[in-house]
Amino acid sequence: MMNENENIQDPELNQEEEREIKSEEPAQEPNEVDLLNQQLSESTDKYARLFAEFDNYKRRTAKEKIELMQSAGKDVILKLLPVVDDFDRALQFMSEIPEDDAVKQGVELVYQKFKKTLEQLGVKEIEVIGQPFDAEFQEAITLIPAPSEEMKNKVIDVVEKGYLLNDNVIRFAKVVVGQ
Repeated sequence: MMNENENIQDPELNQEEEREIKSEEPAQEPNEVDLLNQQLSESTDKYARLFAEFDNYKRRTAKEKIELMQSAGKDVILKLLPVVDDFDRALQFMSEIPEDDAVKQGVELVYQKFKKTLEQLGVKEIEVIGQPFDAEFQEAITLIPAPSEEMKNKVIDVVEKGYLLNDNVIRFAKVVVGQ
């Protein structure tokens, strides 16, 4: 027969068995940890790329804003350049008038003030007389025989002056080139 002691189970023994069973279960599978690490790495990479993209966007828009501000008056300046040409022609025709003439002095004063204002806005005249022909800054109107050998392929005369706005050509110089 069975012993009465054998049928009765020790409650402490059951609790220990339960603890052993629970402790044998893994907390997380290694694959799940690797997956979470991979997802974290991908998220970190996406964040870094997004941050870099936003930083590039800020720099690009700041640069575009500066360029826009620098060239904002380009249209107005282009419309004023014929006035500068008219001043040049007027002063050329006034070359025979004596220097002490009040009208000539007044025209020269206004001309110099106007040119100084354009310079403050970033407008510069392109110097081309005697320089080799450069299609990036000049437009050849005609070719004529060069008066000397050293003037071949160089600018002999300027029909219309060229101008730069913040080192960008806004009007090409129209020139006569020696051949």
